[in-house]
Amino acid sequence: MDRPSSKSSEDPAPSRDQTPELPERWSAQRKTELVLRLLRGESLDTVSRESHVPAHELESWQRAFLEGGTKGLKRHTDPEERELVRTRAKLGEVMMRLELAEDLLEKKGYGEELQKRRP
Repeated sequence: MDRPSSKSSEDPAPSRDQTPELPERWSAQRKTELVLRLLRGESLDTVSRESHVPAHELESWQRAFLEGGTKGLKRHTDPEERELVRTRAKLGEVMMRLELAEDLLEKKGYGEELQKRRP
């Protein structure tokens, strides 16, 4: 197999000893590496050419990366979201206590009365 020597010396990945074969799916880590190259200022054309990923796909990954980052930052500072999480946790705790109490009442012989009161 003919390999261009300049390409293999530029690519630091050890698994790329042969002509690069494009994966059908890119890992999240590899997508992140390519997006970070773009965010650091490398040109879209250069990253696209070296990675063999179409420019429109790299732009899509970059857009998704930035939107995800923004959502991640909002989630930690949004008081309504924090309150919703706390409320859901409390509701789950109350439901578990209710089920335990119902089981205890059934064991003590009040099962029929519980069935009558349930909608």
